[in-house]
Amino acid sequence: MTGFFAILDDIAALMDDVAVMAKFATKKTAGVLGDDLAVGAEKASSFRASRELPVLWKITKGSFINKLIILPFAFLLSAYAPQLIVPILLIGGVYLSFEGVEKIIHTFFHKKHVDHQEIKVVSEEELLEIEKAKIKNTIITDFILSLEIIMIALGTVTSQPLIEQILVVSIVAIIATIGVYGIVALMVRMDDAGMKLIHSARGKSQFVKSSFVVIGKGLVYSLPKLIKLLAVVGTIAMLLVGGGMFVHNIPEVHDFLHALPMILAEMLTGIVVGLIAVAIIEGFKKIKNLLVKK
Repeated sequence: MTGFFAILDDIAALMDDVAVMAKFATKKTAGVLGDDLAVGAEKASSFRASRELPVLWKITKGSFINKLIILPFAFLLSAYAPQLIVPILLIGGVYLSFEGVEKIIHTFFHKKHVDHQEIKVVSEEELLEIEKAKIKNTIITDFILSLEIIMIALGTVTSQPLIEQILVVSIVAIIATIGVYGIVALMVRMDDAGMKLIHSARGKSQFVKSSFVVIGKGLVYSLPKLIKLLAVVGTIAMLLVGGGMFVHNIPEVHDFLHALPMILAEMLTGIVVGLIAVAIIEGFKKIKNLLVKK
């Protein structure tokens, strides 16, 4: 009986350690989770109101499948080739920095061209095909972000026993999926909830009617602004996380920027890495165009 209680005590101690490490790992992935949330909200809000929740459920299932694919790869990497974790994190850092800088460049330097073409009426079958294409694109984006989330979480527990790595990273993966898409589901229904409040105000007392209308209109008007705000927060988060990969994993970069506050060092590094990545990509595009013209 004493041995049984000792085992229970060991399990309790293990789970306590896992909870602490999972909390720390989740904080480390907060930047990418913010971007994942922004992307998910933006994608889901582009569907017809009647299709938002069914589509979001399909994307959520796709996100779970993504993580089921990534998790075994991450654990095998940790067990047999842990030296590859940092290079993968740095590659992810380049990607996030590139995406962040590209968004900034696109926002401030690319003029938006409004297409005034005649709107075509499409059939239900065509709408479903468009929907499938959007879902596929969203799941691909989720795969890239999920890979980065899992690798960041894994990077925080590489010194721990494998069983603890598996538990911590799996918990973070579940939180990332349920948390992100659960919040997105609430967000995309904000405008519908607002409209229902406005309609339900009929027949109520003047005070209740005014309150319902004010709150309802607030929800309707807040959704697009909230999505825009999340896009900004997501961009900043990408630069911080991307730059942080280099600051925390390359001693030379950390030592060079040690006099700066950490958040500023990460942001500056993210911007520099992103600018270099954008310059390289644009250079390749120009060379490719020149070769095609020849």
